[in-house]
Order: sequence, then C-alpha cells, then structure tokens
Amino acid sequence: MDSEEPVAHDYMYDPDNITDPGFCAKETVAKVGSIAVPLFFSIVVLLSLAGNILVLVILGLYETLRSLTNIFILNLAVSDLMFTLGLPFWACQFIWGWTFGHAGCKGVNFVFSAGYYSSIVFLVLMTIQRYIAVVHPLSDWERGQRFEVVPILAWLVSFAAAVPAVLYPEVMADPGDPGMLYCVFNSTKTKFNATYLQNIFFIVAFVVMDFCYIRILQTVLKCRKNKRHRTIRLIFCLVAVFFVGWAPYNIVIFLQTLTEHQIVTDCNVSTYLDYALYVCELLAFSHCCLNPVFYVFVGVKFRNHLKMILRTIFQRPSNTEPHRPRVTTIQSQGSMY
Repeated sequence: MDSEEPVAHDYMYDPDNITDPGFCAKETVAKVGSIAVPLFFSIVVLLSLAGNILVLVILGLYETLRSLTNIFILNLAVSDLMFTLGLPFWACQFIWGWTFGHAGCKGVNFVFSAGYYSSIVFLVLMTIQRYIAVVHPLSDWERGQRFEVVPILAWLVSFAAAVPAVLYPEVMADPGDPGMLYCVFNSTKTKFNATYLQNIFFIVAFVVMDFCYIRILQTVLKCRKNKRHRTIRLIFCLVAVFFVGWAPYNIVIFLQTLTEHQIVTDCNVSTYLDYALYVCELLAFSHCCLNPVFYVFVGVKFRNHLKMILRTIFQRPSNTEPHRPRVTTIQSQGSMY
C-alpha cells in the first residue's frame, strides 16, 4: 500500500498520522480539503470578526455590565473571537503546511482550544442563569450580585481544559515530503486523550443544559407571564445552534479514533469519515459567526441598538438632534435582550 498523504484536519487534536503509514491513500481527500476549507474559513473569519466586534461595540455604547447576562454575552463574544483567530492559521496549514514555528504551533492551539472550551462554559452559565431566574426567581443571579468571580472561574476552567493543546502539539515533517511541516499532536495516545476530553466536556455540558431547559419549559408552561420568554428563546437558540454544529463533529472525531485503534479497518469507511469531518468542521467552526446573527433576530434591544448605529453611520447627524447625547441617555440597566 502507498503511504497515506498527511491530512492535518483535526486542528485541536491532530494525530501523528503523518509518521504512521496508513492503510489507504487519501490524496483526493487532501486536495478537496486544501481548496474548500481555506475558502470557507476565510468567509467565517470575516463574518465572525464583524459580528462579534459589533457585539462588543454595542455593549460598550448602549449597555452596562451590571447585568450578569451582559457580562456573559461579552465573554462569549471574546471566546468566539479567540476561536476565530485560529482559523486563518489552520487555513494556511491546509495550503502551505505549518510555517509559524514551534511556539506558534503551541500558542495557536491553546488560543483556539481555550476559545472552544470557554464558549461551552459561558453557554452553560447563561443557561444556568436563566434556569435560576425562571425556576428560582428569588436568587441574586439576575442582578449579578456577588457573582463577579464567576467569569474568572469560567476562564480558569477553560484554560485548564486547553492545557493539552500547549503540552502536546509539535511541528513535524511529512515523511513523504520533508519540506512540508504540520502542527500536530506528538503521539496517537495524546491525540486520543485530548479527543476524549473534548467529548466528555461536550457531553457534560449537554446534560447540564438539557436538564436546565427541561425545568425551564416545565416552569414556563405553568406560568402565563411572558416577561422572560424572549431571553429564554435567545439563549435556547444559541445553545441549539451550538449543539447542532458541535455534536456531529464530536461524533466524527470519536469514530475516527476507532479507525486509528484499528477497530474499524475498512479503507472506504476511513475515507468517508475524513469527508464527514470536513463537513462537520465547516458546520461546527461557523458557530463563532452565528451568535451575533441570533442577537439581531431574537434580541429586540440588540436590534434597536444596531439600527441606531447604522443610522449614525449612514445618515448625517441633525443640527438640532446630535447623536452623542442620545448614546449616553440610552444606557440600559438590564441585559441587551
């Protein structure tokens, strides 16, 4: 059999398959990835930067951070931006291999992984906050009192989960082309451990959020007051999109470990999994640019703030109605939903 051409597709948990002769050649898979993935990532990066920076601008101009929900939204936008920063590097690796050095390999992997884990953590926290506000409305969560340390703890947990992305990635040469380098995990064992950590993290988050939304729905169905329904819908949309994007990806990377353990040895199955991984990556990695879209379509206050910014940009300010005072008087004490 010919040795397998390296396909550096799993950016956080890339295997050492560039040094392991595979059981089937995948030149076509690599060619498809080198064209489709960089193009798609370029679009996602542009949309994510524009959308998430806009979220930060709206929070800075029109909202206060006295609301714990706004704090979580701010941190979620930062998480998405961190995740986005890794995409151009992976797109370049698909085309030219890894050209950013050993320190860049570790640094990009860490920032990318921390962005992924922190987005999960903050979505879980937003769901728990809504659960407490709806099911246990007398708590202090909705006012954000005595919970200033929660975002700090969330980042510490995210950074801890991303530690393998610093310890184990290495810049390794393609045996078939020593001039082509790839940023990959340094052994199959470390790749598997990191993959299973990601799977477990995802499953735990799913269980927690599933429990919270079941209880929220049970409570809402018993109450006809719709005051909090808009916030619930927005967070539900964010969580639903996250799971629709990331669940297939986590399933596929787990199935790929079965082929690398040689539990599944069929060449066609392995090739189909590689193609499936491309599709699932494109779906999952696009989540970083979708959150701002849901703020616009579900969040009424966010949509109004966006309209005001667009008027300021595309309309000349009136001499009798300057815009600057309006920005200072529209500050919101609650969340931007």
